[in-house]
Amino acid sequence: MLISTVARRRCIAVAAVLGWAGLTVQMYLILGTRWEIGASLLGGLMSFFSFFTVLTNTLVAVVLTCELTARESAAKRWFLQPSVSSGIAVSIAVVALAYSLLLRHLWHPEGWQLLADELLHDILPLLFLVYWWCCVPKGTLRVRHITLWVIYPLVYFAYALLRGHLLGAYPYPFIDVSTLGYPQVFLNAGGILAGFVAIALVIVGLDRWRKPIL
Repeated sequence: MLISTVARRRCIAVAAVLGWAGLTVQMYLILGTRWEIGASLLGGLMSFFSFFTVLTNTLVAVVLTCELTARESAAKRWFLQPSVSSGIAVSIAVVALAYSLLLRHLWHPEGWQLLADELLHDILPLLFLVYWWCCVPKGTLRVRHITLWVIYPLVYFAYALLRGHLLGAYPYPFIDVSTLGYPQVFLNAGGILAGFVAIALVIVGLDRWRKPIL
């Protein structure tokens, strides 16, 4: 059991390091580009945190870090709740699927950008879903939790539209109102939200299937 626990913690530590590394590389690339053109670095930070991918991977890295932290805190207890970790698992799965289905074919990153993309869109989502499957206690999720989980993407969508309206720049092409118009953007967002709910139902179903038998 001791060996199993040590091995598990090492795997979680590797995943946490990869998560923070991917976020750091992506931030460096954005800020470096803005530095070269003499643009505002504060604006670069705002751009960095305007991506659902970045926000969700940050949540993933925080959960993994909390799992490794020995010191108890309200934040740790909150993030490690099965309902919270499971909601983040749903969101990171949506990140991976949406990128593969809607965005991957639009560009071909190289070098450090390729590394950041692989970490944030492929490796971290897979590692976190494995973490969820192996480490998050099962048997407590209910369908009603989905109504709480969808608040996150809905708030993000509203923020992205407001930011795009004010700055004329949208983080993702499928919500670019200036190109697609509001009807198509809401249709696209509705499709993604439906996918989110479908994945959430799968997560709840798996949780109940793996519920410990007393």
